[in-house]
Amino acid sequence: MSEKKNMVEQITNMEDDFAQWYTDVVKKADLADYSDVGGCIVFRPYGYAVWELMQKGLDARFKESGHENVYMPLMIPESLLQKEKDHVEGFAPEVAWVTQGGSEKLTEKYCIRPTSETLFCSHYANLIHSWRDLPVLYNQWCSVVRWEKTTRPFLRTREFLWQEGHTAHATEEEAQAETIRMLNIYEEFCVNELAIPVIKGRKSDSEKFAGANATYSIESLMSDGRALQSATSHNFGDGFAKAFDIQYTDKNNQLRYVHQTSWGFTTRMIGGIIMVHGDNSGLILPPGVSPVQVIIIPIAAHKPGVLDKAEELRKLLALDIRVKMDTTDKSPGWKFSEYEMKGVPIRLELGPKDIEKNQCVLVRRDTGEKQAIDLRELKSTVNRLLNEIQTNMLEKAKSHMESRTFSAKSLDEMSQILNTNQGFVKAMWCGSESCEDLVKERTGATSRNIPFEQEHISDTCVACGEKAEHMVYWARAY
Repeated sequence: MSEKKNMVEQITNMEDDFAQWYTDVVKKADLADYSDVGGCIVFRPYGYAVWELMQKGLDARFKESGHENVYMPLMIPESLLQKEKDHVEGFAPEVAWVTQGGSEKLTEKYCIRPTSETLFCSHYANLIHSWRDLPVLYNQWCSVVRWEKTTRPFLRTREFLWQEGHTAHATEEEAQAETIRMLNIYEEFCVNELAIPVIKGRKSDSEKFAGANATYSIESLMSDGRALQSATSHNFGDGFAKAFDIQYTDKNNQLRYVHQTSWGFTTRMIGGIIMVHGDNSGLILPPGVSPVQVIIIPIAAHKPGVLDKAEELRKLLALDIRVKMDTTDKSPGWKFSEYEMKGVPIRLELGPKDIEKNQCVLVRRDTGEKQAIDLRELKSTVNRLLNEIQTNMLEKAKSHMESRTFSAKSLDEMSQILNTNQGFVKAMWCGSESCEDLVKERTGATSRNIPFEQEHISDTCVACGEKAEHMVYWARAY
């Protein structure tokens, strides 16, 4: 039995137990570990490096679109949280409270932020006075705490990392345009950097953010056929502004309330990458967010010239590629398996015989394809293949999503589809919450969103048979 087989056998086959396969990959790919804090994880350096690349990519997009980074306090006074009724009711079950400071009991409780709308609103009330102060385009990178009962690394933890954008605008039209603009930025990032296709649309009223007028989302499909909410963008209208008295004087010297938005993207998308792209050998990372894009493995490294040549190649590639060389004393077979597990897009093998031929062996993680590459063409070939891998991963994910997207005209048909072959189910809906609840009760599926690109599946609601208002994507979800 080979060393490679030994290592791969340490992860569960995804077809046998997808949930255990996922947990195995998180740990064996060295992305995260469990901690002594219940429901919270330790981000290992490799997992945090993936998040840093996501953060870097999104942050550049935010700044290009005119947003500035700020930072709000970690704790929120209870009185501030209570100012917006729907908002506090929506988050109350998940809030963690601080009741004592040092040896003294606090006269007012503080919650550990589950989200920061109330803090931004309080700040905006002091900041915004005139139409000249608008728009305010802020973003915050931070962690939040939500007291989840059931947790899973990255997908749902009590503390997680995210960004939360918060903007204020003069008009309803400007706020709506900002809400959709940020949703489009998330879509572009997921598609082009994470190689994850998404469905874009509006959430139903029962699924929207607490206190929002409307919530929009992008939804992706995991390889087991379950959906994952990948990012959200909310239009708050002037509801928060009225609760917090955020007013400005317009050009006609009239007092008006601002219109606000909020939008967020979290570390749960590390879990999304695992579940969209991974296989039974472990993680497969898209080059766009892979901390190591190329791993160089010297073969027979003790022989003269091997390490020197490998270092020469590393320096050549390091100018514009994230490249690493493994000179540890582990066997080559173990290293092959280890970097397959970690999902490194390209592996280069270089030994004495390769050096004699002025070549190296290149192996793609996405396809397993192996080829000999002339060293004079190595850099151009690696750059071309990294682009090819990124494109191939996206196309494969698109193909999977398309093959697992179905249509249903009745609840029986939807149940049969989901019980046989999980995925997205397109079905018509009358718009009532009772029908939405019935679909969930009968099929286990929730409404993911009402897509902007509407299709006509039938004239009647999948649940009640009455006139349908919308085509909705439904799925069982994480």
